[in-house]
Amino acid sequence: MSGPCPNKRRHLFPTVKELIAAGHKVLGMARSDEGEKALATIGADVHRGSLEDLESLRRGAAAADAVIHLGFIHDWSNFARSCEVDRIAIEALGSVLAGSDRLLIATSGTAGLAGPGQIATEDHDVPPDFPFPRVSEQTALSLRGVRASVVRLPQVHNTMRQGLLTYAVAVAREKGVSAYVGEGRNRWAAAHISDVARLYRLALEKNEAGAKYHAVAEEGVLMLNIAEAIGRGLKLPTRSISAGEASTHFGWLAMFASRDLVASSEKTRRTLGWNPTGPGLIADLERLGASNS
Repeated sequence: MSGPCPNKRRHLFPTVKELIAAGHKVLGMARSDEGEKALATIGADVHRGSLEDLESLRRGAAAADAVIHLGFIHDWSNFARSCEVDRIAIEALGSVLAGSDRLLIATSGTAGLAGPGQIATEDHDVPPDFPFPRVSEQTALSLRGVRASVVRLPQVHNTMRQGLLTYAVAVAREKGVSAYVGEGRNRWAAAHISDVARLYRLALEKNEAGAKYHAVAEEGVLMLNIAEAIGRGLKLPTRSISAGEASTHFGWLAMFASRDLVASSEKTRRTLGWNPTGPGLIADLERLGASNS
């Protein structure tokens, strides 16, 4: 199998390595000379392009037996535009794959799928009042004549990146304190990037259209424990802040800081035989000091 994988490197490269190690041929999309060199070094063929270059996406998809779409522009200063670029990119990929038996795997998230006090499962559909403008999943699964499936991500982590928590770490460094809202009893699902890469490979090899997979290793890690781990890793104090203080302290991240983002992967594990083995989120957060020294 091969496929264009437009992405920021944090998810692309581990997935490419996983696919190549399993015997797949990978065509990876690079938008720069640096990215091209890095992809070639790990054994991928390289296709130059970007998420906003629709013709490059179409050419890459035309050359592929399957497509894994991992890319997203993480510009939180203009999130709505990033979401629109993502939607149009998925439609461009789908326009080439329509009417064929080639699979498109899109990337989505577990946040916002379930109501308060509920655990998001693979059987949850995106609700009509979905609170976020990103519509990757809805777009992919609505493409006419396209065999599409979705991998939903929680907070994907290693010692360098932790999904949305990467920004919480940056705020802690800036403010000199690692904060949580209220009692910090809300929880966030998480998975190590090595486990996520393996799930993408298994989803590709399963080759099932319409499937929704959850790349969740830990159903929910307490925000109190997360904030304390960030504090230990950065050697900073930890303290509670009120909901009213969250916007000033966290900025745009405040919209997530007190939310319960819990999800399970029971169905995914059973369907794909996926068993996460990577380090937990707290373990990676506690290594922050060492990884940045």
